Amino acid sequence: MRRWRLAAGVAVAVAAASVATVIALPAGAETTAFTVTSSWSTGYQGQVEVRNNTSSTINTWRVQLTLPAGTTIVNSWNATQSVSGSTYTFTPAGWNATLTAGATTSFGFIANGTGRPTFPSSPSTPPVTTPPVTTPPATTPPVTTPPPTTTPPTGTTPVARNGQLRVCGVKLCNQAGQPVQLQGMSTHGLQWFADCYNDASIDALATDWKADLLRVSMYVQEGGYETNPAGFTAQVNSLVEKATQRGLYSIIDFHTLTPGDPNYNLARAKTFFAEVSARHAAKNNVIYEIANEPNGVSWAGIKSYAEQVIPVIRANDPDAVIIVGTRGWSSLGVSDGSSSSEITANPVNASNIMYAFHFYAASHKDNYRAEVQRAAASLPLFVTEFGTVTATGGGQVDLASTGTWLDLLDRLQISYANWTYSDAGESSAAFKPNTCGGSTYAGTGVLTESGVYLRNRIRA
Repeated sequence: MRRWRLAAGVAVAVAAASVATVIALPAGAETTAFTVTSSWSTGYQGQVEVRNNTSSTINTWRVQLTLPAGTTIVNSWNATQSVSGSTYTFTPAGWNATLTAGATTSFGFIANGTGRPTFPSSPSTPPVTTPPVTTPPATTPPVTTPPPTTTPPTGTTPVARNGQLRVCGVKLCNQAGQPVQLQGMSTHGLQWFADCYNDASIDALATDWKADLLRVSMYVQEGGYETNPAGFTAQVNSLVEKATQRGLYSIIDFHTLTPGDPNYNLARAKTFFAEVSARHAAKNNVIYEIANEPNGVSWAGIKSYAEQVIPVIRANDPDAVIIVGTRGWSSLGVSDGSSSSEITANPVNASNIMYAFHFYAASHKDNYRAEVQRAAASLPLFVTEFGTVTATGGGQVDLASTGTWLDLLDRLQISYANWTYSDAGESSAAFKPNTCGGSTYAGTGVLTESGVYLRNRIRA
């Protein structure tokens, strides 16, 4: 580890190292230190410590680094990232801006490529030396989670136990920096099944199913948001409040499906997310999913959309996790004959984000699972929707494939929401027909084959 002097109360330089080598600095200097925490044949994970070595409190900091051609940062956490050419600038995530005398904070990133960073030079800056990279025998790189930065929360509900979530490396982590896996259910379209989402049903999800998560799916077309923006926004807000009252995390899903290019709804997305992020900015349980299943559109088009919508949310809610849909109905491109490599080569320019993956167990099997395993080594993934049936939402329930999928997600610590927490007349529905609108939602008597399986799996 090498330490570097900061200038004018702001961190401006880091150096690459994977061994603990400390360079003596003048008394009173503020410093940063950079460590390669793990490396593999195509990239590495780095961590930067920012320390206030002065006797006074500083209210912000700034770290700049430049990467050589062929190396890019594909994900970062615990900092706000911007990029100009090959130079990356990191500033506080919000919660870690102020450092008292002697205090430290840290952030990390995943690099695609093996080139180490270089930094602004000064007369007192010692030369940078890069140690050799060790390649682990496995093809999947080991992931080292940044150490906890706050005291772990306590409580009985998922939100009380975990607090504000954030992305750390390729994992979803709680406020203490520990990896977490959320398991829950997704609503169906609010325009069709609003009566499924009352106090009794959300109580059952929280206390009988013991779920962590409610995904609120608001269709934009097909009789959804575009027909009554104010009314559907109010429905979403109401369900987020119900989830909040029960200590559940809530995904606000901007459910675009047809047309598949999310840019068609760009103006609507900006309006909607400006309103809901302003409403829920003070909450620590809200996750934003900005485009459900992009299809018939390139990754470049999806990325462009994301980089225009994310700043709208960040203007109100700088700390929330944001999920970006992927090509081919959020299949990481597999359903379009592509792969996640197009994302790792050209990631969304934003921090604290994850990428969506969807599967339907009877239709999507080994080749899709192989891509998820490969992608999870370098991208933070969230399965915001999956079914136990075919991609149509119906057909035979395939519990064998579903079990193989969920075993994989458990092993990789990838969070998920099942489609659907509804009484729709299709085999993917958790409730038997005509359950919604009644008074009983708990127990297995009201559940379909898919519902019984998911309830048991989540409870376990």
